[in-house]
Amino acid sequence: MRKTRAKKRLLLPDPKFNDILVTRFVNNMMYDGKRGKSFNIFYDALELVEKRTEQSGLETWKKALNNVMPNVEVKSRRVGGATFQIPMEVRPERKIALGIKWLIMYSRSRNEKSMAHKLAGEIMSAAKEEGAAFKKKEDTHKMAEANKAYSHFRL
Repeated sequence: MRKTRAKKRLLLPDPKFNDILVTRFVNNMMYDGKRGKSFNIFYDALELVEKRTEQSGLETWKKALNNVMPNVEVKSRRVGGATFQIPMEVRPERKIALGIKWLIMYSRSRNEKSMAHKLAGEIMSAAKEEGAAFKKKEDTHKMAEANKAYSHFRL
């Protein structure tokens, strides 16, 4: 790496909940720079969650995000001609990034009417520790557990 690392840009908190994590989530969900549309989808999803669960939508979303964030993951490393999957601890920033990415990816692949309904469904199932995004986290942890024997190759 010759060049200096890019500086972390400061995100402004979202207008409704005044939370930077919400802005980060919405920025990841956004297509073609349509941030307003993305915020509307997110807020509609939280309203749907509130109606269905009788609890705070933001709290349910945060719980879902925490349930989806992985603690360990596997990284490939070549040692003597063989490639090993080595379990590694996940950095806090990457944890959040992976959780957000998985929640969005698996809500998009759901079969429901609108993106708001899809996102609401994935948030509710992740909060209850079920659903595709939570399964992805569990699979990642299982993979790391299965390859625990190669942890001595860690960098």
